[in-house]
Amino acid sequence: MQKNTLIGALVGFVVGILFTSIVAWTMAPGMMMIESHSKLGFDDTIQAIQDNAAAQGWVVPNVMRLDKSVADHGYDVRPVAVIELCRPDLAAKILAEDDARLVSSLMPCRVAVYENSNGDVILSRMNTGLMSQMFGGLVTEVMSEATAQTEQIFAPLEK
Repeated sequence: MQKNTLIGALVGFVVGILFTSIVAWTMAPGMMMIESHSKLGFDDTIQAIQDNAAAQGWVVPNVMRLDKSVADHGYDVRPVAVIELCRPDLAAKILAEDDARLVSSLMPCRVAVYENSNGDVILSRMNTGLMSQMFGGLVTEVMSEATAQTEQIFAPLEK
């Protein structure tokens, strides 16, 4: 009797882990990325992000037009831009600590603006607030603050 109970518990445990893994694998992409619709057109959305960022003390080091880059190689895709956003005071906190520099490959913050096949303009970005929780300490503190501030940059544009 005890042997059957132990085997049943072990099978239940393994099935539980398997089920949890499948759910996590299925839901992870939706949790790691945030998308929202812009109420503005493509070019106006890019300009508004740049203006809002500057008004809130952020720097826009680069706007990369991915659609134009691939067009140079003979491919035609709908408009897509990646906007880099940097808050130097927050970046300096990460870059000043050896242990925190692990996340420097995620810097600067980025948002993609693209037009989908329906003509809707979408803002797409990594859920850095959620991702930051995996690191703890200074990284969580800085990335959470950066996330809160960048969401304020995007909020006025969202439908």
